[in-house]
Amino acid sequence: MTTRLTIKDIARLSGVGKSTVSRVLNHEGSVSPRTRERVEAVIREHGFTPSKSARAMRGQSDKVVGIIVSRLDSPSENQAVRAMLPLLYQHGYDPIVMESQFSAARVEEHLQVLRQRNVDGVILFGFTGLEEPLLQPWQANMVTLARDYAGLSSVCYDDAGAVRLLMDELSRRGHPQIGYIGVTPEDATTGLRRQQAYLDYCADTGLVPQVAIGELRYQSGFRLAPEVLRPGMQALVCASDTIALGAAKYLQQHALPAVQVCGIGNNPLLRFLFPETFSIEMGYGTAGLRAAEQLLKQLQHPQHGIRQITVPCHLVT
Repeated sequence: MTTRLTIKDIARLSGVGKSTVSRVLNHEGSVSPRTRERVEAVIREHGFTPSKSARAMRGQSDKVVGIIVSRLDSPSENQAVRAMLPLLYQHGYDPIVMESQFSAARVEEHLQVLRQRNVDGVILFGFTGLEEPLLQPWQANMVTLARDYAGLSSVCYDDAGAVRLLMDELSRRGHPQIGYIGVTPEDATTGLRRQQAYLDYCADTGLVPQVAIGELRYQSGFRLAPEVLRPGMQALVCASDTIALGAAKYLQQHALPAVQVCGIGNNPLLRFLFPETFSIEMGYGTAGLRAAEQLLKQLQHPQHGIRQITVPCHLVT
């Protein structure tokens, strides 16, 4: 009687990754002769044949990667996903895109489904409140985006560097007072890191900080602009371009053109509606590509190891 093994079983018995077994079964050339022979020996020994029903359920592919985004309507996450898809397709992986809506419970549900589907790996957009123990079982075949976790590969943005670039540019332009509109520090990246970078810059340069904290929405920027503005203030740093849109709208409605607004994210809509603003390009597309590259290296070469990558940012004026 033929033993009913899965690709995962063949990988374990051969001492290789599931993706390597898939490449052997698909007669792809990117496997060393010695490794191919080892896998084929296990296949012959156990009389393994791929399950046609399983292949059908997985869209005729044995190579699947899960992508868990925070919000399907996030421009930054969409940029990252669009950049990673061509590389995944090029290497024969089918993506499954899921949405967490910043819910750790939903991430747990998604990971359970992906494990049941025997996916090869996962790219996950991290967020505040998502804790490391939930992700640790995926250590070898997961890359997180936007947040780093101990023992996992990650691709992060330079949040503090983005704020410093804006403050340097505003100081260079001769603005003696610079206000800041941010989001709640419970958001570890857009909130806490960017606000702390602003406060650190003020402390280092002798500027008097003026901060207003709200939500990551343009309505918040509109509402908080008058709270942070003080007599003589000529510049506002916003934690995101979304907030900057609201702040710029307030200044426009109240005829305050002398106040320079800047944001983070390089959203084309901000520059289109308010050409006098400037922003920071965070490298969302680059981050998506780096995350896909790192995951492929981990799947194809388990000895490659865990890496924490920070994508550089630059000023766009």
